[in-house]
Amino acid sequence: MSVIRDERLPDAPAVRAVLEAAFSQAVEADLADKLRVACRERISLVACDDDRIVGHILFTPALIEGPDGTVVGYGLAPIAVLPEFERKEIGSALVRAGIERLRRSRCPFVIVIGHPTYYPRFGFVPASTCGIRCEWDGVPDEAFMILVLEPSLASQL
Repeated sequence: MSVIRDERLPDAPAVRAVLEAAFSQAVEADLADKLRVACRERISLVACDDDRIVGHILFTPALIEGPDGTVVGYGLAPIAVLPEFERKEIGSALVRAGIERLRRSRCPFVIVIGHPTYYPRFGFVPASTCGIRCEWDGVPDEAFMILVLEPSLASQL
């Protein structure tokens, strides 16, 4: 059984190993390393099987320019699970734990660029349904998703 906890500084090499194994490249691991240093307002969680880190998820601040100004929420990226631990609901547990933490902190929204059949199970919908478009070219509309956590702020997005 996996335990979800906050990432600690000594976890960085193990988190990097999880990201490299899950993505078969260093791009996501490099991103996580940079965000760990540059972003103090992050939420970084790990899943542990006994004492071994087998999964990781990172949430960092994200901005949406709304009609009444800028709204600060969080973006989810990256998320990874060691290949030998996939299909054991570890990724889902990480997503749920992160969303619950953000909900308790009164975060208004979470955005993600991800697989359009995976994230809707957590309540994500295409961001375009809220009138929000991705700022990066080439991102399919159905892959850019939002989870509105604070319904009273939905009109400000």
